[in-house]
Amino acid sequence: MRRSSLLLLLFILTIPAYSQTLVSDNSNAEMVGKFDHTAEIAIIPEPVSLVKTEGHFVLPANVVIHSAAIPELKQVVSFLQERLSIPTGSFVSNISDIKGPATIKLILNDKVNAAIGNEGYTLIITPSLITIKANKAAGLFYGAQSLIQLFPKEIEAKELVENVEWAAPCVEVTDYPRVGWRGLMFDCARHFFTKSEVKQYINAMVRYKYNLLHWHLTDDEGWRIEIKGMPKLTEVGAWNVKKVGEFGIFSTPDADEPRTYGGFYTQEDIKEIVQYAKDRFVDILPEVDVPGHSLAIIASYPELSCTEGAENYRVRSGERIMDWSKGAPPIALIDNTLCPANERVYGFLDTVITQVAQLFPFEYIHMGGDEAPINFWQKSDAIKALMKSENLKDMHQVQGYFEKRVQKIVESKGKKFMGWDEILNGDMPPSAAVMSWRGVKNGVDASKKKHEVVMSPSTYAYLDYMQADPITEPKVYASLRLSKSYEFDPIPYGSDAKYIKGGQANLWTEQVYNIRQAEYMTWPRGFAISESLWSPLEKKNWKTFFPKVEQHFKRLDIAETKYAPSVYDPIFSASRSADKQLMIELSSEVEGLDIYYSFDNSFPDRFYPKYTEKLTPPKDAIMLKVITYKGKDPVGRIMNMPIEELNRRAGRR
Repeated sequence: MRRSSLLLLLFILTIPAYSQTLVSDNSNAEMVGKFDHTAEIAIIPEPVSLVKTEGHFVLPANVVIHSAAIPELKQVVSFLQERLSIPTGSFVSNISDIKGPATIKLILNDKVNAAIGNEGYTLIITPSLITIKANKAAGLFYGAQSLIQLFPKEIEAKELVENVEWAAPCVEVTDYPRVGWRGLMFDCARHFFTKSEVKQYINAMVRYKYNLLHWHLTDDEGWRIEIKGMPKLTEVGAWNVKKVGEFGIFSTPDADEPRTYGGFYTQEDIKEIVQYAKDRFVDILPEVDVPGHSLAIIASYPELSCTEGAENYRVRSGERIMDWSKGAPPIALIDNTLCPANERVYGFLDTVITQVAQLFPFEYIHMGGDEAPINFWQKSDAIKALMKSENLKDMHQVQGYFEKRVQKIVESKGKKFMGWDEILNGDMPPSAAVMSWRGVKNGVDASKKKHEVVMSPSTYAYLDYMQADPITEPKVYASLRLSKSYEFDPIPYGSDAKYIKGGQANLWTEQVYNIRQAEYMTWPRGFAISESLWSPLEKKNWKTFFPKVEQHFKRLDIAETKYAPSVYDPIFSASRSADKQLMIELSSEVEGLDIYYSFDNSFPDRFYPKYTEKLTPPKDAIMLKVITYKGKDPVGRIMNMPIEELNRRAGRR
């Protein structure tokens, strides 16, 4: 039996009293958010306006969706049919007869509501009817996402769930995005992800109102796009030697190790994914990363290099190819750059960009431009000749020469050129769009120079960074905690806002080997970025945001989507006392956690010593084990911190 009639009766009888505890002062929308509604209302990203009204809507056994019979609404209806039928057992039908009885009405406004724009919506839930209105189909889609978040967490299940009362609180929501460009970058070059996994990533991102997938498709570790007439790009450039461990310091593959790890997308695959994304109101920005990060190209077509011996290069498998000890640009140990002085490079890129432009309808093509080493260019006779003939004074101008020629190719295909913020070093014209990743300042400066700018600063938005202490996270060169991500402002102070298109978070996948780890690295920081991009600045509040995150953890558990619980892990600080003793301070990113610990190699729980002040380890202790609790429930992971590591961090005596 799908639901218990006795439980339903009890539920209905208790609704008035229960609702009364949640009702805000509906006469004043300013009061919204001043009551604790996160147990029942936990929408991410936070809507522009939400008023809780009396009562609840209870999903009936037969659900009728009214919508116009137009193709743009097909995915909106399909999404609601899937979510409202699979876990609940309800029968969900769709009709276009707007005069008949309905459970849910999806309405495209006859008269445009200028306040909500193309992606906004209004959502009204009464005890008997759900109505979503929007100017465009995208708005209805985003309204449907908010609606699903108002039902119990079990709505995320992939199978029938018994004994759940499928009730949603009655609300009036008006909502629209703060910025138009709300993106996630998915790097499928460092590690290849299948067509179905890319779709899985798209499905996850749209639940939080992202509308742009930046698809990083080429790099030193792989070329992922089929290009007609350039077969070696996928025959050679798409494959390397499988390695596991710590990326960047793998051993150099032996000549006889099989190069069978990788893959690529056929042009038919790409067309399918582009359409899949479009159906979900997501644009795809393709990236071909040049002139640096091009080892997969050079391994396939060594004649595109400036450097002798490039015919011996192979697609990178994670071995060390750059020396970063002196900062950027790095010192290349092998030349992973296309040659700006080689005319064949521009012919090659014309072929590639022509086909990319045909495959991706989005108005921009991203052509990389980041982290191009110059030490091989400095030794190249061809580069020296180019500098003389073109009156180029330094290597920044050499790369600027390259970028300007590539921009002309991109624009000749009817597309707009975009690159990472390093392209500004080459005095690019304002028509070149900039993606700012090296902090915030470069994006601010670019906007003042009238470049269109997408903000994706590593300071807040690099999802490959460690989320907690390095003893538990895939080791990379920096950390980014959830609370820091939540500070992201896509329209930073001092910028010219009219040139800021929006922002995005970037998932580089050097240390991400599979889709489960991609999920772990994206969520919950992806929640923080989505709220920064969608919600009004004045609506952002960490103290109300994190309780919502905890509710969404429960939803992700049911949806079997992996996420990082790193926000619960304690933060370790090591120092020395006046007499040189090691002192250990523990803190937490969120309030309300208790930390328990042991030095005796046993596994602590809440009956162990509770951390209250700085610790000094016993003389012969070798390991500090800690765990966090919220009340009686463990929420953090057991963390094993070697005393030797703490001594190192504190500095030797």
